[in-house]
Amino acid sequence: MANVSVYNMEGKEVGTIELNDAVFGVEVNEHLVHMAVVAQLANKRQGTQKAKTRSEVSGGGRKPWRQKGTGHARQGSTRAPQWTGGGVVFAPTPRDYTIRLNKKEKRLALKSVLTNCVNENKFIVLDELKFDEIKTKKMQAVLDALNVSKALVVLNENDTNVVKSASNIANIQTALTNTINVYDILKYNTVVVTKDAVKTIEEVYA
Repeated sequence: MANVSVYNMEGKEVGTIELNDAVFGVEVNEHLVHMAVVAQLANKRQGTQKAKTRSEVSGGGRKPWRQKGTGHARQGSTRAPQWTGGGVVFAPTPRDYTIRLNKKEKRLALKSVLTNCVNENKFIVLDELKFDEIKTKKMQAVLDALNVSKALVVLNENDTNVVKSASNIANIQTALTNTINVYDILKYNTVVVTKDAVKTIEEVYA
């Protein structure tokens, strides 16, 4: 099992924590990680784009001029794609972009990125993260003490003071243990996790 240092809010090492290999020591499956990212981005798409084809545009019921003898090219409708106000060729229609992964694939993908964070020393554990008021300056001081600039901060419980203190800091995002996902972990350089959150993650995913 991997041992990781535990820091306090001043950035000083106050101990170590042993991580469960069932979550933080698995074999990294890059293919599943890629599938999880593609699925998450695809599932965000609304798929509500729509344009009208020539059969859906109003008007253009009759032939604009006779077939021969006008000097013009033959035309069948003023709503053909080459006309202004005509329909769109191969127009987009509403569709479902959803990609589904089964539960085991999702879990293994998440465990793979968590393992990768630990292996690359991008996983920082805090003994606690609590503020008595909403103060962006205090949150920034904690991040500076940890030498962190772009991070995902994972909390065990929804602490309003911490969440709102971090909300105005660029490149910092807070998440709960039940909302962490592969894309967000890969998006940030560092994952900062409270000690309680580590235990919860191990209980859920081990």
